[in-house]
Amino acid sequence: MIKVKNLSKVFRTEEVETKALSDISITINEGDFITIMGPSGSGKSTLLNIVGLLDSASAGSYQLLGQEMVGLKETQKSKARKENIGFIFQNFNLIDELSVYDNIELPLIYNNVAAAERSNKVNNIANILGISHRLKHFPQQLSGGQQQRVAVARALINDPKIILADEPTGNLDSKNGNEVMELLTDLHAGGATILMVTHSDYDASFSQKTIFMKDGVVFSEKINQRNVDVFKV
Repeated sequence: MIKVKNLSKVFRTEEVETKALSDISITINEGDFITIMGPSGSGKSTLLNIVGLLDSASAGSYQLLGQEMVGLKETQKSKARKENIGFIFQNFNLIDELSVYDNIELPLIYNNVAAAERSNKVNNIANILGISHRLKHFPQQLSGGQQQRVAVARALINDPKIILADEPTGNLDSKNGNEVMELLTDLHAGGATILMVTHSDYDASFSQKTIFMKDGVVFSEKINQRNVDVFKV
């Protein structure tokens, strides 16, 4: 599903050149749940942004569903992003002025889905995620856990082929954070492909494999079996 090979990213200013990623190679198959971990500045968020087509690589290859993404025009990347990728962010990124219903519906409007189908989809996903009773509320009227459920609903509303989660529990207490991780686990059990960035060893333990990054490179991987760690270095 995702094949990254010898991927590099360089940020340049007039005075400084910073190599954020250096010859990264990873493969994510359909149905995988993979975590990326590393200290601040390790390149994990940069890699997630490139996979999510929010940023571009400087060199190397990134294939999504067999199609090369490096070098695509912005309109082509936008189309591929809308058709294939759902995002879950640490800060929820909900629009405070819109109701829960409208926040979830927004991606469908961007994809020109008919009103009747939009209504069916929003109500169905809200029911699945246990937020049907909150559809008329606004984000600031919800708990952090409920806001993240709305964000998850918005991420899933277009039936994406891959879910990208950037520190999905970073702004939540342990109870709400655990609920979100259990939700992601349920989505994975249902066939979802998930790539998650986190600082939390606990959150990472819910995934199948953890990829560790430092200074823009992958330096180890760990297969997660909840209580048994098998290292590949």
